[in-house]
Amino acid sequence: MCGRYAASRRPEDLAGIFEIEKWDAEETLAPDWNVAPTKDVYAVLERPLKNTGDPRPVRQLRALKWGLVPSWAKSPEGAARMINARAETVHEKPAYRRAFLGRRCLLPADGYYEWVTGVEERQLEEQGRKKRPRKQPYFVTPVDGSVMALAGLYEFWRDRTLPDDHPRAWWATCTVLTTDAETSELPGYEGHGPRSLDRIHPRMPLMLTPDRWQDWLDPNRTDVDDLRSLLVPPAAGAVRAYPVGTEVSNVRNNGPELLKELPAPEEETLF
Repeated sequence: MCGRYAASRRPEDLAGIFEIEKWDAEETLAPDWNVAPTKDVYAVLERPLKNTGDPRPVRQLRALKWGLVPSWAKSPEGAARMINARAETVHEKPAYRRAFLGRRCLLPADGYYEWVTGVEERQLEEQGRKKRPRKQPYFVTPVDGSVMALAGLYEFWRDRTLPDDHPRAWWATCTVLTTDAETSELPGYEGHGPRSLDRIHPRMPLMLTPDRWQDWLDPNRTDVDDLRSLLVPPAAGAVRAYPVGTEVSNVRNNGPELLKELPAPEEETLF
């Protein structure tokens, strides 16, 4: 899954990387090294500009709330549980299938966090013994330091309890697509820590390479099989994973120090 990530790039930088045509300075977000569900995040998307009469899709940088609320939902209460959508079934699930056909986006990230439970703690947990598992957080990031463009969907929800001119009458929300975690050996593996991403967690966010960005964002592409063919993870070895401090486990903690690489825990302790 993807339940926490880092996104520290400035909108000016993202505008250059993603060839953004339009972004609103009023939606500028501060760098965030501990992005959690329900927070506002940057999303790259293509749609016509409002009130222009021009039907041409324009590539925009928008601030969306992480946790998708379907347009038909009665309330936004379930948003925190809708942070991820499985790439294998996203085209057929009622909450996501309409957005999959016409409201796709990219969520720029520095990388994402995932937690591993030590083998002894896991055994106690499986036996039903009351001991809080010790979890080691890892940060997964592109090997080359490039932006991690996560495949996502976005949706608009109307709060019918508010008048049309209320600033919170409309919610713009998003979700991250996930896929099976990589099973090949990670770059830099030297006998410590996880050999592969699936040793950390069986799922991972779907990172799209630049050659797929245009096709994924294009709202005029609506063929299900065509779109599903784009949901292919990058080649093995594109990312690396390293342990970070447990401070990231508390959503109140934030800052670049959360990305500091720690010495790898002994493999036999974690696995």
